[in-house]
Amino acid sequence: MQIFSLKSFFIFLTLLLLGIVGYFSFLIYKVDSVGKKITIREVTENSKGGFLKIIRSFTAPGAKENLRGFSEGRINILLLGTAGKGKPGQNLTDTLMVLSINPQNSQAALLSLPRDLYVSVPFLNFGTKINSVYQLGLNNSGKDSQMAAEIILKTVEDITSLKLDYYVILNFDGFEKIIDSLGGINIQNERDLYDPRYPGPNYSYETFELKKGLHHLDGRTALKYARERHADPQGDFGRAKRQQQIMEAAKNKFFSAQTLLNVFSLNEIFNALEENIVTDITPQEIAGFLELARNLDTRNAINIVLDAWNKDSLLKVYHVPMENGMAFALVPRTGNWSEIQELSENIFQLEQLEKKRVEIQKENARLTILDKSGGFPLSEKIKKFLSSDLNYENISLLVDKNYSEEEKSVIVDLTNGQKPFSLEEIATKLPAAVSYQAPAWMEKILNNQTTDLVVVIGKDLIDSYNKEEGTLEDLEKTRTEEEAVNFK
Repeated sequence: MQIFSLKSFFIFLTLLLLGIVGYFSFLIYKVDSVGKKITIREVTENSKGGFLKIIRSFTAPGAKENLRGFSEGRINILLLGTAGKGKPGQNLTDTLMVLSINPQNSQAALLSLPRDLYVSVPFLNFGTKINSVYQLGLNNSGKDSQMAAEIILKTVEDITSLKLDYYVILNFDGFEKIIDSLGGINIQNERDLYDPRYPGPNYSYETFELKKGLHHLDGRTALKYARERHADPQGDFGRAKRQQQIMEAAKNKFFSAQTLLNVFSLNEIFNALEENIVTDITPQEIAGFLELARNLDTRNAINIVLDAWNKDSLLKVYHVPMENGMAFALVPRTGNWSEIQELSENIFQLEQLEKKRVEIQKENARLTILDKSGGFPLSEKIKKFLSSDLNYENISLLVDKNYSEEEKSVIVDLTNGQKPFSLEEIATKLPAAVSYQAPAWMEKILNNQTTDLVVVIGKDLIDSYNKEEGTLEDLEKTRTEEEAVNFK
């Protein structure tokens, strides 16, 4: 009886080892197969040697240490979602996120950029909405997806000031198939959704409805939940939050035992990836990402959506020149990317931004605005920006009777450096140069007036602040018109 048990044990152990070998052989084969089909970065000496290098990456510890950005303590990945071939607006990237990972503590942060953000396109030298940059890149590169990806990558780097290490572009079909391969996902819907104008098959419309509460979503329903915006009072901004919610649910489902130990599910996931994704992640780097993702703390992930929804929003609606005429789009409220860059750079230390805000409030700086821009009515607009958006309370306007124009804006500090936080904020966000010496003409017109910082408006701020401001309703109308064109 003891011999039989020992024999049974060895048989069981042998079968278990064969199963493990077979499982990892299958996994390595699929990773190699998928990598050959989806990786579009040019092959270098460091990425050759495919199969054996993949085997080593899965068996050797510390695979994540080879990922770009690891040594800097932050890995940034641009995530883009497109409709896909044969669908309306097939190459418009209506989903744009920057996923940042701190590899030391497995903390994650997601920054969502709205599709209506107005940007200057690198290399092409004109302005458009950010969701069309990838399409424009394809149009201007002979359908070269790598070059198009580099253009949208550079665009987002200019906006955020981040070095983006990787990009991933996934289409609708891939999204649906991946969710279905996971067996669906569970989400908590925060409000009732009812949209009779959801885009249906063959350029039709259909009704999408989802009640408030806990739901188990298949791929098709999850896609609708991710795309829906008409029934959400927060529009595109509410949609971005739902997209972040889906990513967290999908990550948790993927790393559950029922998925990782299910060869059939993994096979379906890899098949979906190789057919519907564009990325510059090499097969040799996938093991590193799996190691990172497995320990990723999604429950405490930082989720931020850039919006124009409330008083503290970093964006506003403005009338801007587009390729086909004027249209409403989202623009930084400061007229430059400084606030968004500050947020992006400090996304893992948001408490530092709050501490700075507290110090600014303590300084309670007294501001004087002097318009020398050349006749454009900028004083009131900049006063509104400083008071309504940046919360400065003590602001006065000063008129120079002996009027002369200034090319460059400047902030003159009359406190001998006693209001450093206020000075830095206004100089960065306005923006303007800094001076600690008041010229004679300024001292004369101040006439002993008590003030801390004098904001001299020059011509360089005209383009940023002399715009027609719009409403969210104006933006929605522009979106509807664009959708009608793309839907034909």
